[in-house]
Formats: sequence, C-alpha cells, structure tokens
Amino acid sequence: MHKWGFTASALALASMLGGCASVTRGWNEEIAIASKPSGALAEVRGAEGSKKCVTPRVVQVRRQDDLSVRFTLAGHQSQVVKLNKEIAAGGAVGFAGNILIGGAVGMVVDGVSGATLDHKPNPVTVVLRPAKRTPTPPKQRPDVVSSVARPES
Repeated sequence: MHKWGFTASALALASMLGGCASVTRGWNEEIAIASKPSGALAEVRGAEGSKKCVTPRVVQVRRQDDLSVRFTLAGHQSQVVKLNKEIAAGGAVGFAGNILIGGAVGMVVDGVSGATLDHKPNPVTVVLRPAKRTPTPPKQRPDVVSSVARPES
C-alpha cells in the first residue's frame, strides 16, 4: 500500500509541474526593448512582419519567429540586434511533461509552436553612438577674372 501512495503522489506532483510547454508557457513571449539614449525608434522584424515602437517598450512576439531589432535615432548611428532562439529551462520541463500527459501529439505541438523557446538577449538594450559628422568644405570664393586688354595687331 505504501508503494501505491508514493507512486500516486509522484504522478500527481509530476502532472502539476509538467505538462506540455504550449499550455504552461504559451506560444508568445514578451521582449523588453531599450536604448541609451531613450526615445529611439525600434523596429522588431519577424515572420509576421514588423512592429514599430519607441524605446523603452515591451513587445509581444511569437516564440518560434526569427527576430531582429533595428534601432534608429536622429543624430545617431542605426544599430541592428539579431535575437537567438534557445530552449528555455521551463520549456524543456514542459516538453518533458508530454511524456506523462501530452504524448506524441503534445511533443509535435510544442515543436511546431516554438513553445519551448525563449529569445536571447532579453532585454534587448543598445547604446546608440552619435553619428559621425562629415566636415563641411570651406566655401569657395567666386573666381576673379581679370580682363587684360590685348593690343590689337
């Protein structure tokens, strides 16, 4: 009897902690975006198109998307940051929970949806450098043309 109680408790605990990542984590993720100085235009590009915002901001993205963020600010050099996808610890636990609860269907759904993934870096923070100024050339004076009288021949 003691053996059954332990097994039932272990299964109950595993079902609470585990489960498919799609259920426990969802298909979307929030990414914090910031710049120094703040107020830059940030364009987040992914498979769904692009989202524009002014820094600092938090945007929601799909976990499965390949992402990049382009920062622009007047008087500063633009900068692009590419985000990498990594299997998150919570995602791995959720995926493993499929063995107990979701089975093969749960594994396929998690794999296709990207529910096990997180984007790195998060937060995305950049320091924008001032734009290089090209020196303006000095103003040239108009050429002075002197007319020299030529003797007639």
